[in-house]
Amino acid sequence: MIKEHRWTILDRPSDHAIETLAKSINVPEKIAEILIHRGITTYEEAKKFFRPQLSDLHDPFLMMGMTEAVDRLIKAIEAKEKILIFGDYDVDGTTSVSMLYLYFSTLGNEVIVHIPDRIKEGYGISTLGIDKGNQFGATILISIDCGISAVEQVEYARSKGIDVIICDHHEPGEQIPKAVAVLDTFQPNDKYPFKYLCGCGVGFKLIQAIERTRKKEEIAEKFVDLTTIATTADIVPLIGENRIITKIGLQKINTDPRPGLRAIIESSGLHLGKISTGQIVFVMAPRINAVGRMGDATRAVKLLTSTDYNEAFQLAQILEEENRNRRKIDEDTFIKAQELVESLLDVDSDPAIVLHHEQWHPGVIGIVASRLVEKYYRPTIMMTTVDGIAKGSARSIVGFDIHKALKRVEDKLLQFGGHKYAAGLAVALDRIDEFREAFNEAVQEMMPNEIRIPELRIDTEITLSELNHRFLKILKEFAPYGPGNMRPIFLAKNVEIYGTPKIVGKDHLKIKVRNQQTVFDAIGFGLGSLLDDVKSNGNGIDIVFSVDEHEFPPAGGTGTDVLPQLKIKDLRKSETEKTNGKNIKIQSE
Repeated sequence: MIKEHRWTILDRPSDHAIETLAKSINVPEKIAEILIHRGITTYEEAKKFFRPQLSDLHDPFLMMGMTEAVDRLIKAIEAKEKILIFGDYDVDGTTSVSMLYLYFSTLGNEVIVHIPDRIKEGYGISTLGIDKGNQFGATILISIDCGISAVEQVEYARSKGIDVIICDHHEPGEQIPKAVAVLDTFQPNDKYPFKYLCGCGVGFKLIQAIERTRKKEEIAEKFVDLTTIATTADIVPLIGENRIITKIGLQKINTDPRPGLRAIIESSGLHLGKISTGQIVFVMAPRINAVGRMGDATRAVKLLTSTDYNEAFQLAQILEEENRNRRKIDEDTFIKAQELVESLLDVDSDPAIVLHHEQWHPGVIGIVASRLVEKYYRPTIMMTTVDGIAKGSARSIVGFDIHKALKRVEDKLLQFGGHKYAAGLAVALDRIDEFREAFNEAVQEMMPNEIRIPELRIDTEITLSELNHRFLKILKEFAPYGPGNMRPIFLAKNVEIYGTPKIVGKDHLKIKVRNQQTVFDAIGFGLGSLLDDVKSNGNGIDIVFSVDEHEFPPAGGTGTDVLPQLKIKDLRKSETEKTNGKNIKIQSE
């Protein structure tokens, strides 16, 4: 269980760099310091950060294979060829398939989609799906969010007279499929300037390239909302092109959502106009994911492509029900997984968690693996038995490439694939113990000691009095938040507890903090165990926090007041006599 954090204060840029940027864009110096930590040092860079435009996106033809893909698809559009779109069953996959279905259908092509059954077919292009396309009369197969490892499947499609175009963002294997075109920025020798698009992002660039050729590039803008959902849900870095798409896409989702997205928003209790990346990740995405985890993912595609709100709302109710079922199975699996960890492993010394249970539902083990990472802070693999094989999901901690660790022990695996922080794998049942031992050895050798304790990266030290109205207003413009552009983290030293600390909800610490005459409400989620420390050191604590907004009922009135609230990440007794506390270090970028 996580017992401590490393506090790392990012190295302060030079006074000259801070002052120059602060003056050029008219912001407080602390804001300028945070921007420089994010690689923004000039007026033009700041303008693109705060006011991004789709015109700031890279030329899609810089991506390897794009010219070949566009040439073939424009021919297909003009000849009205039938198209099979093949996707994955997660949010990225279903939104990608929905986007391409809507796009090519609007152009007059007959389109069918195929998303594999998680249990019967597994991940990626399948011969079953190819046969379905062949019976339909498809002459083109577009895979999205999958396909980069489908060497044999592409050959099978070609034997059926089906040309294949692959849009993927996963790490390729040693052999690239012999498709008409492969769009994946992780291919060797691909010179595309941005490497972190999700699958839907690659598909968006494909549409952008086709429409640039057809002189109708504005058509691509219609799909920025679906790409935003996928980008946010797939937890890719929210920088560069991903941030541009997401910032603009959130505006569309909040002001003019397509029927399917509006139905999800309203059926899940969210409020139109207030949708953020956090609400996509924690509320909307799990509902879209649930139908693929618990059954047929094409139900999500039907919802996302619906043009009738009443139909969409009925479909959204199905997502709600499936999500409730998923959460029940999720919780039962998490409880059992914790029991296995506590009984079989030494979480203080074992470098990784590798669990197998033959009856776990394959649709929830990835979620539960992520929860185990959050609780124990160890790279985690959870597997269940499917058709006599142990199949599972791997999740990692910050800074550790679990894909490389699996690559190190691939001789123990039947197959694997994925990203730095998430992967899928299959192991023969009689080799699970052998794999577990080898994987633990690989993690032990590959993981630096300094990343074994979770890190709190602090942007800057600040006083509470600096958090004035203007500062907080500018700070809001840093959104949308996500990996690579997380909420700024601050350190405030020697703050005083004001009033009586208390526990609220499920072990959340609720306090008021004061620095001179400035008082803020603050909450530490899951930090109830620190209540006694707060009470005993109430006259001087150091807190690490981000700034959020919280809706409060106004005194004696109706409606709500929106006020700033500090979200405490960690706190310690103040050591004001030292430049830095004994557990705090300064780190250069």
